[in-house]
Amino acid sequence: MLPTCDPFIARFDRPLKGQNPSGALAGLRIGVKDGFDITGHVTGAGCPEWGQFHGTATTTSPVVQVLLDAGAEIIGKTQMDELAYSLMGVNARYGTPLNPAAQDRVPGGSSSGSAASVAAGLVDIGLGSDTGGSVRLPASFCGVYGWRPTHGLMSGDSLVPLAPSYDTPGFFTRDLMTMATVASVFQDAPATVKPIKFWLPSDLWSLAESGVSAALRDALPVVDHRSDSILPDGDLSDWLGAFRIHQGYEIWQTLGPWITQNQPDFGPGIRERFETASRITRRDFDHAVEKRCAIREHLEKAIDPATVLVFPTSPGAAPLRSTQQSDLELFRNAALTMLCVAGHAGLPQISIPLATYTGAPVGLSLAGARGADHLLINTAQIFEPKPQDRA
Repeated sequence: MLPTCDPFIARFDRPLKGQNPSGALAGLRIGVKDGFDITGHVTGAGCPEWGQFHGTATTTSPVVQVLLDAGAEIIGKTQMDELAYSLMGVNARYGTPLNPAAQDRVPGGSSSGSAASVAAGLVDIGLGSDTGGSVRLPASFCGVYGWRPTHGLMSGDSLVPLAPSYDTPGFFTRDLMTMATVASVFQDAPATVKPIKFWLPSDLWSLAESGVSAALRDALPVVDHRSDSILPDGDLSDWLGAFRIHQGYEIWQTLGPWITQNQPDFGPGIRERFETASRITRRDFDHAVEKRCAIREHLEKAIDPATVLVFPTSPGAAPLRSTQQSDLELFRNAALTMLCVAGHAGLPQISIPLATYTGAPVGLSLAGARGADHLLINTAQIFEPKPQDRA
């Protein structure tokens, strides 16, 4: 069984506050993933050697500053996977935060502490980051709302980078009203909203375990929708391959020089992932870039501003804490096939805690065109679970 750690890697003696105590987020408590800089505090990024090398931050992330300026109170920095290169929330250096919604299961990552602290009621808002699913998957595992914004909507400055063309800050909340309030401080709501067209792509639904699909469909409201596949042949395997190569190459270009120089003592899974990334060639990367461009073009044509994709966030409920590393890797790859869709095209996506399966939460995702963040959050009200669905 994995050792348990506090969801916070650092709790502040006094909450950090901005200059506008009456802002939109006044009085709301926030836990900040330890990949974001906050002046006067060490950014460890889930890796002891990173914090020791970089020392105390001298700047504050623009995203964190926006939250402070809107009246939020930051009470500490939260745990994460080492350098954000995982999805399970398992950190061999610090331990694994308890999943409050399913204590025998992993919390998901890499924004593990932010998701767990929201689920436990320790904070109202969790700030995380999402590259390949690091907000969406832990939101599903912990039974909370998780929003991956449109790529570029928020500044990634003073956030420890992983793969910058995929990286984006993201948020966790326990309710939609709070999530809508968070979104309002970063993006104005559209003046008009066209009638929504729902799309439940059959190829994305087929990637989830049959029990998960059944539990989510049973909890779905009745809405008119199309259900054809997002790809003509329904085969998304190439999309995963392009994601792994594109992301991996970026990751090694971003972090490889520091890793080579400092040789951090990475835990299982993390170590192997970085080793694999170091072997990706420029030729392979260029091919993945071409593939990603074709994917983006396809999605931009297929998803107009009034279309909302509806599909399972994850292929299954959170794996048990006793699951072997090799099986966690298999789950991770299955999840990335579903999660890479929004990542490739920089699309917004929100995970809703809609149902349970085998006694653990499973999330339903809404994704849309770039810039449709408010549309997704507002539309999520239609799918908001009834209390008995989350019991």
